[in-house]
Amino acid sequence: MSCEALIFDVDGTLADTEEVHRQAFNLAFAACGLDWIWDAPLYGELLQVTGGKERIASYIERLAMPVTQRRDLHNLIPEIHRAKTRLYKELIQVGQVRPRAGVRRLMMEAREAGIRVGLATTTSHENIEPLLAAGFGWQALKWFDAIAAGDVVARKKPAPDIYNVALKSLGIDPVNAIAVEDSAIGVASAKAAGLFTVATPSKWTLTQDFTAADLLLSSLGDPAEPLDPADEKRLGAQFLSMDRLTALHREARRGVVHGEAE
Repeated sequence: MSCEALIFDVDGTLADTEEVHRQAFNLAFAACGLDWIWDAPLYGELLQVTGGKERIASYIERLAMPVTQRRDLHNLIPEIHRAKTRLYKELIQVGQVRPRAGVRRLMMEAREAGIRVGLATTTSHENIEPLLAAGFGWQALKWFDAIAAGDVVARKKPAPDIYNVALKSLGIDPVNAIAVEDSAIGVASAKAAGLFTVATPSKWTLTQDFTAADLLLSSLGDPAEPLDPADEKRLGAQFLSMDRLTALHREARRGVVHGEAE
């Protein structure tokens, strides 16, 4: 059983975009006449809810207010989210994010090895293009053999649905695919779909429970940005190469490795 596809989550995995999302939400609230402010601790809590519209809805349910006012706010969610998406694009385009260590390198190694590359994310499709263009260059838009994003599924992560869509588009069995995620919710989604899963927590997800991941690293690492000493010792390398990853995947499928790399 060989690796035929490498599927990435987007927010927090390709780049640490969550701070930009938080800023865009706050700007959108102001643009819609709302006095809401999502500070970093609150936003960290709200990240347990996947999907921007769903996140806003969850926040509304926290607020004490009459039923009619709550209903009106729920009806306003599409307008808020449209404003947030527009503002997020503007922030991305002025260079607010950079790719996480090793992401570009691992994608290139996968493509050179004939391994298809995909995305499986609950963020909206229109958020992906500006992120790829700003973080990786316009040529990156052609790197992906499948992009499963946004509202194409009724159930978002931790349900496996978005990964199932990506796998169906690629025509690949889950046993032959590897996922890269940054959150426990994302890991749960990928594992439920049957994928070998690498977790690279971001600053927003560091305290989450990643015991379900097959491999847990601080990042994918690069020669110029190597893994931290503990990860390097466990992995036996300064960064996760595609060759090493496929070997770990193969060993895990044979029942040799369960959990983190030994």
